[in-house]
Amino acid sequence: MTLASLSPRLSHVRPSPTAAISDKLRSLAAAGHDVINLGEGELDFDTPAHINAAGIAAISNGETKYTAVGGTAALKAAIIAKFARDNGLDYAPTEVIAGAGAKQLIFNAMLATLAPGDEVVIPAPYWVSYPDIVAIAEGTPVIVPTTEAQGWKVTPARLAAALTPRTRWIILNSPSNPTGAVYTAAELAALAEAVLKHHRALVLVDDIYEHRRFGVPFRSFAQVTPAAKDRTLTINGLSKSHSMTGWRLGFAGGPRWLIAAMDMLQSQSTSNPSSISQAAAVAALTGETGFMADWDKALVARRARVLKMVAETPGFSLQVEPQGAFYVYACVAGMIGRRTPAGKVIGNDLDFAEYLLDAAHVGTVHGGAFGASPYIRIAYAIPDARLEEACARVTRACAALSPVVEAAAV
Repeated sequence: MTLASLSPRLSHVRPSPTAAISDKLRSLAAAGHDVINLGEGELDFDTPAHINAAGIAAISNGETKYTAVGGTAALKAAIIAKFARDNGLDYAPTEVIAGAGAKQLIFNAMLATLAPGDEVVIPAPYWVSYPDIVAIAEGTPVIVPTTEAQGWKVTPARLAAALTPRTRWIILNSPSNPTGAVYTAAELAALAEAVLKHHRALVLVDDIYEHRRFGVPFRSFAQVTPAAKDRTLTINGLSKSHSMTGWRLGFAGGPRWLIAAMDMLQSQSTSNPSSISQAAAVAALTGETGFMADWDKALVARRARVLKMVAETPGFSLQVEPQGAFYVYACVAGMIGRRTPAGKVIGNDLDFAEYLLDAAHVGTVHGGAFGASPYIRIAYAIPDARLEEACARVTRACAALSPVVEAAAV
């Protein structure tokens, strides 16, 4: 063993692909290039003023000390009220927790419950971090493919087939990152029926994009099937709803025993989330939300611009329009086999994403990072003018590719 030896668990973990894209774009920008990031899942809107004011007031009022590990009493009350108001879910203070982002809470849940050999069922396409978080916690990710033709939704039959005596968790994400798919109440109820037949499986429901929907209703898993509430951890946060990515504040509701275990882990790692962010979160969860309609109007227009680019650019295709989040998950099968002006053949979706980065200085994330190729994820929550420029660059870069050369018949 050398001084540089690392834990074996890191051999199963990849760097975040979305962070890697952002890092490369920053390097290009530092070198003087005009880059556009369509790879990062972050709203460009400012955090609403009343939330900022609450954070500033917390600083001015000296609310800068340690708090209870799982959140202040005021924040827990606001979280409980949000779950009741928006999702019809009733929790006690001992059944909710706040953390430094939804990701941390997912991480704590896996660390608290997984043993080597335990399986976690993850429908694909999935958020890039799910399998790696499971691997760090020494669990085994079990990837269940979904298809574009099925709206990128796992079916009860496929889910049931993936369950084994080793299944500890099932992860569901709606609205979905990266596809924008939104499960209906009937679809969630059918999945719940399959889960409830499995004696051991817990369900982690990632509702982080709850408020980013376009004309479709939202239902949470435990809301649809109350019988599953005692085995469901509902994760949410403020990053995608209130444009508060940098505030690092997520929250969750679940069974008391699990929340207590997550609280204990948090006490030995990050401790409480920022006291200032907690004060801002109270304002976010209890304050006005009229700004969301304006945001959604802007996002609908941006989604339409990307969909137009996809429809008009040979090599792209899309069967189902995204109903939520702020991504377009476009098929690039028609780009495979084409040749770049530099003479490189596009062999897969990663090659295509790298081509757009190098030739157009536009960052996207290849579908392989989400467990489904050949696709790319286009994040369109950027200013209108920059999105327009990005679409134009992508169109020009695709036009510069040579047609696929078919092999001669023998």
